[in-house]
Amino acid sequence: MDNPALPRVRLDDLENLARRADTVIGRLRDRIYAPGTEKQLDLRFPVRRAAEMVGRSEKAIRDAEDDGRLPMPDKDPETGRRTGYELADINRMRALFGTLPHRADSDEALVLAVQNFKGGVGKSTVVCHLAQYLALKGYRVCVIDCDSQASTTSVFGLNPDVDVDEDEDTLYPFFRHGGPTSLHYALRATYWPGIALIPANLGLYDAEYEFAARMVREQSFVLDRLRDGIATIRDQFDVILMDPPPALGMLSLSVLRAADALVIPAPPNNIDFGSTAHFLKMMGATLKELAAAGGPRDYAFLRILATKMNDNKSAHTAIKRMMDAVFPMDMMSAVLKDSAEFDNAAADLGTVYEITGPATRTETHKRCRAYLDSVNREIELLIRKTWPSHHADLRKEGLL
Repeated sequence: MDNPALPRVRLDDLENLARRADTVIGRLRDRIYAPGTEKQLDLRFPVRRAAEMVGRSEKAIRDAEDDGRLPMPDKDPETGRRTGYELADINRMRALFGTLPHRADSDEALVLAVQNFKGGVGKSTVVCHLAQYLALKGYRVCVIDCDSQASTTSVFGLNPDVDVDEDEDTLYPFFRHGGPTSLHYALRATYWPGIALIPANLGLYDAEYEFAARMVREQSFVLDRLRDGIATIRDQFDVILMDPPPALGMLSLSVLRAADALVIPAPPNNIDFGSTAHFLKMMGATLKELAAAGGPRDYAFLRILATKMNDNKSAHTAIKRMMDAVFPMDMMSAVLKDSAEFDNAAADLGTVYEITGPATRTETHKRCRAYLDSVNREIELLIRKTWPSHHADLRKEGLL
């Protein structure tokens, strides 16, 4: 019965709210993805930093430029000084000096999923920053966006509503009956040298229905469809990162079956920790059931990463201590602390690694960058330990 003091919210009202929300999102995306613009990587590195990244001296770089083994750098026409090197230039130097960190052909690319069935835990943040960290180091990275919300796709410069066709560019065609037999069709280059992307958009949500329909007929085929697809592109990369949807569904299950390793982001608060504990319980039970149909799967490593940590909140520190006690062998040592820098970067659909200019000299930025580097360095080490070709170097570095 209608109440004149409190009008009922009808279907037309909900549709109106959705239209208004779409208008706001449209304006935001029009600003970020203005016509005629394309997201570019503005990072440039001075010769000293280039030498550190390449693992050779400044003199070695200059000598290679002087004798033609490397192209001469761009210079400011007024001052004659180097304007800095782009990441592509750094990788060209690494190739020349033999310091690219690629896995050997005898090693397999590592397929790593950043997985939690709880939303808002920093999953996409971890995926994007880890991909960019690895690219800065010189690794060949593929990011597979399995989430129909497409946050990762947006960060890498594609408008999911305009630039991504659900029938051609996402995982969806691969899951359809009679779809492609390889994932090569969906690979997209990004503005980050060394990072390829398989994008997502809202249409990927339909893959859940496609999965459900096929599950009745071809259970084992559906379970390992994504794993088989990744096998068709695996030889092109060192690391393949997957950003799954924050829900227990067929896509999430296929990610768990396809992954070689898992990183589970978990903020140290009661609700998120409880959800993570529930996720681990569900994951174990679900994988056990799936193993009966498609065979067992195990992982090279599984680590829980504390995210959105705030040292000033006593509850955070208390729950983090509890997490360390409950998961002594599974918690990452590094912690991804909360920072305004993530929000500052996200305002332009970017990352902390893409911030340039005076903003990089603030203490807030330096602290956030240190947290990120610490987390990503620890994951990089875990990845390298899966490659036998890296073991000798790891021993020399005292890391194995």
